[in-house]
Amino acid sequence: MSPPSSFFLTERERLRQAAQLGPVLDLACGRGRHALAAARDGLATLGVDRNPEFLRALAVTAHDEKLPLQAVRADLESGTGIPVQAGACGAILVFRFLFRELSREIVKRLCPGGLLLYETFTIHQRELGYGPSNPDFLLQPGELPSLFPELVEVYSWEGVTGGEKPWAVARLLAQRPLDATSASR
Repeated sequence: MSPPSSFFLTERERLRQAAQLGPVLDLACGRGRHALAAARDGLATLGVDRNPEFLRALAVTAHDEKLPLQAVRADLESGTGIPVQAGACGAILVFRFLFRELSREIVKRLCPGGLLLYETFTIHQRELGYGPSNPDFLLQPGELPSLFPELVEVYSWEGVTGGEKPWAVARLLAQRPLDATSASR
């Protein structure tokens, strides 16, 4: 399994603080690289994905390591929403997943003061010759912050990551206001 994103690692302390408000929710968690990292930091974590094999392996790892991690099966693109109560999450993680119709649901699941860490591919990924090429799964320039107008942007970045295998991504760290009137966008 690949290591957590450098964005996740950079924001680890903020994530720990947000997790005091409620569990960390990793949407479309796949094999669980971010869910496991959060749980290994001692944070109550829910990993949601539609792949039963990935979730079984994640549950076994969580059990074997005695981690505070629950694996939940759900198809986030089915229209049934996110299987978590509104306002329950201290933080939501979304990495390498884009389903625009879920944006409002994501915001609703954050508790007041909760954080969103989002990183996914931009249209410039196609220029690199690997990774997703379907425009449904690629952000347009400046699009990621615009998907979450109800949140207060703390940090955003778009570009190509470094390393052996670079990725063209957009990153967003945003916070749900403590009350509806404190969001000024």
